[in-house]
Amino acid sequence: GNIGRGALDLQPAEDGDVIVLELSSYQLELARSLTPDIAVFTNLSPDHLDRHAGYGGYFAAKRRLFAEGCPDVAVIGVDEPEGQYLATQFSDHTHDDRVIRVVSGQKPKGNNWQVTARKGFLAESRKGRQIASIDLRDIPGLPGAHNHQNASAAYAVLRALNVAPRVIEEGLRSFAGLPHRSQMIGEISGVRFVNDSKATNVDAALKALSAFDNIRWICGGLQKEGGLSALQPALGHVQKAYVIGREAEAFAMQLDVDCEVCTTMQAAVRAAYAQSQPGDVVLLAPAAASFDQYDSFETRGEDFIAQVAAIKAT
Repeated sequence: GNIGRGALDLQPAEDGDVIVLELSSYQLELARSLTPDIAVFTNLSPDHLDRHAGYGGYFAAKRRLFAEGCPDVAVIGVDEPEGQYLATQFSDHTHDDRVIRVVSGQKPKGNNWQVTARKGFLAESRKGRQIASIDLRDIPGLPGAHNHQNASAAYAVLRALNVAPRVIEEGLRSFAGLPHRSQMIGEISGVRFVNDSKATNVDAALKALSAFDNIRWICGGLQKEGGLSALQPALGHVQKAYVIGREAEAFAMQLDVDCEVCTTMQAAVRAAYAQSQPGDVVLLAPAAASFDQYDSFETRGEDFIAQVAAIKAT
């Protein structure tokens, strides 16, 4: 899909092989044939609205994975109304094991097959009884509630493949994280550097900001529709924002937090580190696309990594 090698470059699967595809709404919208064994819907937040002519069109594109594909098992995040609708639509009855509901931040409700992530603990329950639990709090590659939700979805997929909970836990503990997604770059004099360049929209940045405390926040870029007001609940974690991008001043004016207009990544990283204290986190979570200054979010993240390396070298 969008991560790693293209699906058509892979060797044909043999018995026992599992191929995992990460599919964008663009790909789902254009696919003429969808027949996954297991389909996953994590959550829905405003993005690509220009492409899909609004929020409803965006959801319709994602829904095709289930409506057109008719998967054997559906793993569905039900924190939003769209996920709740999808789970209800796909279920024939209350105990339909073709649907595994993923719940984040709440106690499990009902007797459905559920995987919940709450206060750092992952729990699996079936028919109203908890049958497994994993403590995610000390896994470095899974910081924050959004990664705990992702872990819950992965856990649900593996349970549908009959993998034992203890084996799944070993796998989660071995996960080092992905580049540009809450990626721990390193630590200098007690200050940690985290690269979340993939946080190209407000919702993703909100989740990144909620995952850490004492944040020196590097943000800005090509702003998407909807403004920045949805970031407000997490701004209490931010000590100061360092704004990059060609329209950095306009971006900074929308933030209800102490800001410094830096424009370039080099200036932002150096200023954030110079003003930080041991225990602070310098976090790149732009809440914007990269195309005003970079070819991609990966290039932006690599620039952040390079600037951190330059500080280490001095």
